[in-house]
Amino acid sequence: MLLFAHRGYHAEAPENSLAAFEAAIKLGVDGIETDVRLSRDGLPVIIHDRLTPRKRAVAELTRREIESDLGHSVPVLNEILDAFPDVLWNIEVKNPEAWPAASKVLAQFQARRRLVVTSFRHDVVKRCAEELAIDCGLLLAHRPLDVSAVMAACATHTHIRAIAWDYNILDDAVLRAVAAGGWGNYVYGAITQAEHQRCVALGLTGLITDHPPLILQERA
Repeated sequence: MLLFAHRGYHAEAPENSLAAFEAAIKLGVDGIETDVRLSRDGLPVIIHDRLTPRKRAVAELTRREIESDLGHSVPVLNEILDAFPDVLWNIEVKNPEAWPAASKVLAQFQARRRLVVTSFRHDVVKRCAEELAIDCGLLLAHRPLDVSAVMAACATHTHIRAIAWDYNILDDAVLRAVAAGGWGNYVYGAITQAEHQRCVALGLTGLITDHPPLILQERA
């Protein structure tokens, strides 16, 4: 099972910062999950929340204004891919507006970085699968009535090969169905030691967690 640090290791540094990514790599994770939004000055900025702590919309601010609101540096997509070339990156594109800027960067790195692109906006995932040679996954926070129909809808897009599930709606039968169809299962949102142990037992492709030491201590 691949272990991803969710927004880096932000027990030691601000989430989605270069320092948080460096801390995660030092821990020994396999990958890092991070988030891309579009700033007002057209940059694919690495930030999760739609609003800054000052309740201002990221989309209406420049990178420097975002940094001012957060109180620390905010990297852009090409900077993180340049800075950490050896880690597996799970790039979550937060909305369609961010995709054009993100795709230009990803196109430059797709042949020389290990990348997985995910989004709750499945139209963005579809665009990625059509435009780039990068593995993609669908983010899901609900349990579909028919997961086979979800997979079948992507049958013509060979790069869409995974689902990333919210831990809250985990269903063993659905996980088995996805795996039987040749897709990978990723999970995010586990919190306790017991929840992490359950994820290990489920035979997932990857776990995206805020608490990577809970897994790494088992590996040691």
